[in-house]
Amino acid sequence: MACRRGTRRHFLATEVSLSKPYLHSDTPNCMAVRRLLATVGAKWAVVLIELLEERPKRFSELKREVGEITQKSLTAVLRDLEREGIVERTVTPTIPPRVDYALTELGVSLAKSLNVFVRWAVENEKAVSEARAHFAARANGEAP
Repeated sequence: MACRRGTRRHFLATEVSLSKPYLHSDTPNCMAVRRLLATVGAKWAVVLIELLEERPKRFSELKREVGEITQKSLTAVLRDLEREGIVERTVTPTIPPRVDYALTELGVSLAKSLNVFVRWAVENEKAVSEARAHFAARANGEAP
């Protein structure tokens, strides 16, 4: 299904072709895409999805492996991922309670897509760095 704005047709991720303006429509489907992108695009979300792709992990293990994330941020990102159905939280009633996080089936499918993006980012790191340098030079009035 496409998001429409005026006479132009904007596509959702379920279609073959994507158009950047599909994020600007106020239709319910487009708003859902924007909300999901906001969750997955959060600062630590991709890192956590990547870590949970290995196997389910406890909160403290995730905190230790990420390192520089605060407990508050980790809690917030995990809650957002859980709300979207990407992560599953399991509480085992022990003393103290054990809380494990794992990717859902939906999360596993998302991780596969994110792996494609991560691979692209690594393969194109040099070109992106050069583009940033070129942009900075132009912004500073330097000749390219």
